[in-house]
Amino acid sequence: MSRHRRGHGPLVRHDRAGGRDVVRRQELLRVRGRSVAWVPPLLLLVAIAVADYHTIGEFRMISWIVLVPGIAAALCGVWGTTLFAVVSLVTYVVADSAWPHEYRAGRGDFVLVALGGILAVLACAIRVRDERRALHMGDVTDTIRRTVLRPLPPGWGGLDHAGVYLTADAHARVGGDFYDIQPGPHGTRVLVGDVQGKGLGAVEAAAALLGTFREAAYHEADLATVAERLETRMIRHRGHTVALGRSDGDRFATAVLLAFPDDERQAVDVLLFGHEPPLAVGPGGVRTLPAGAGLPLGCRELAPGPPETRRWRVSGDETVLLVTDGVTEARDGAGAFYPLADEVSRAVAADPGVAEPARLAAFVRDGTLRHGGGHLADDTTVFAVRRAPAHRRPGGEAPEGGRLRS
Repeated sequence: MSRHRRGHGPLVRHDRAGGRDVVRRQELLRVRGRSVAWVPPLLLLVAIAVADYHTIGEFRMISWIVLVPGIAAALCGVWGTTLFAVVSLVTYVVADSAWPHEYRAGRGDFVLVALGGILAVLACAIRVRDERRALHMGDVTDTIRRTVLRPLPPGWGGLDHAGVYLTADAHARVGGDFYDIQPGPHGTRVLVGDVQGKGLGAVEAAAALLGTFREAAYHEADLATVAERLETRMIRHRGHTVALGRSDGDRFATAVLLAFPDDERQAVDVLLFGHEPPLAVGPGGVRTLPAGAGLPLGCRELAPGPPETRRWRVSGDETVLLVTDGVTEARDGAGAFYPLADEVSRAVAADPGVAEPARLAAFVRDGTLRHGGGHLADDTTVFAVRRAPAHRRPGGEAPEGGRLRS
C-alpha cells in the first residue's frame, strides 16, 4: 500500500487501492519479466485429469475441470482464459470418452463445463476492463498530483529538502495539504499549508494557492506582499465557488510561509497563517520558530492586515521542520497526541544525523504512523528544508576562502 522515494528530493508515500493493486498483482505473476499467470490453471487442469484417471469408475472428478477457466479468468487475459476454456472442454470430452459407457459423466456435465467456460471468459473481460479503467484513473490522479505537488529537484533554490505526503483516503493520491519551494531574485521562499476539508474542492483550493505562491514568491520582494497575494487568492477562489453554487464557500487554509534571504545565509523569515510554527532541528536540539499569530488564509475580514513576519537565525546544521495537523493531531489508542518535539529531541540526542532533511522527514513519518497505529485521521505532510552547503549552491559558487568541491 505504499511507495517511498528517498534522497534529497521528495520522499513521498502514495496510497491507491485500484491501479496500484493491479500493477502489484501483475508483478507477482511475472518471473524474470515473463508472465506465469498460465501456470496455476494449467497445473489444476493436469491434476484433475490425472486424478480422474486414477479414481474408480463410480467416482468421477473430470467435471471439476470447470474450475480451470474460472481460475484462468482471475489470472490471465481474455485470450488466455478462452484458450483454457476450450482446452478444458476438449480434455473433458477425451477423458469422459475413455471410460466405459456406464461410467461416463454424460451430457449434463459437458454442458456444465461449456457454460462454465463461457461465463469465465465473460468474467475475465469485465475484470480486464475494470483493471484498465483503474490504471487509467491512476494515471489521471498521478497527473493531478504532479500538477499540485510538482516534483522538486535536489537542491532546488539552494535548499536540501525532503517531503512526506500521506493521504488519509486510501483511494486518493492527493488531498488538501500542499508544499512548494520557489527560488527567485529576492531569495528562496517555501510554502507549506493545509486546506480545510477534503475531496476535490480542497485539491482545487490547494492548486489555486500554489499557483499564486509560485508567481508572487518569485516577483515580490516583500514577504508580506506575498502573504497578501495568497490571502486575496483564497478569497477570490471562495467567491468563484459560491458563484458556482457550491457549498464550500467558507473554505480556508492554514499555512506557513518561509523566506531564506540571499543576503543572510544563517537566517529565515517566518510568517504564519494559523499554522503550527516550524521547528529548527539540529545537533544541539529542537527549538520552535514562532511568529505573529496570523489567522488562516481566507479569514481577512476577522483581522485585516497581514500577520507579523519574524526573522530567526538558523545555523547551517539546523533543519527547518514543517508539518500539517495530520502529524500534530495524530492520536494513539488512548487519545494522546503525537509528541512531535519530544520525539524529535530524543532522536537527535541519540543520533545527531537524524537532523538531516531526508532522515528527519522519514523519522517523523514513521513516528506518526506508529503513534496512530497505522491509521491516518487526516492528510499528513512533513517537509524538512535547510540551506545546502555553499559549495553546492546553484551556479557552482565556492564558499568564501574555500574550494569548489565536486
